[in-house]
Amino acid sequence: MENKTLLRTGVIGSVIAALCCFTPVLALTFGVVGLSAWLGYADFVLLPALVFFLGLTAYALLRRGRAADCCDSERTH
Repeated sequence: MENKTLLRTGVIGSVIAALCCFTPVLALTFGVVGLSAWLGYADFVLLPALVFFLGLTAYALLRRGRAADCCDSERTH
């Protein structure tokens, strides 16, 4: 995957997972749809998803930094 795509996916996924974990957005949405019984299991999915997307964002930023370092070192030689 391209660095830009990885970074975009990581940031968007992190924001969505954080909104669902730390705000009542998920509870309101599930309540409106009639799936509020599933909220007891939401933490088993959302917290690992948040960790995964934060890790993906960190990985994309690391790759982006290494690519920038690589290109800078090639220009100076």
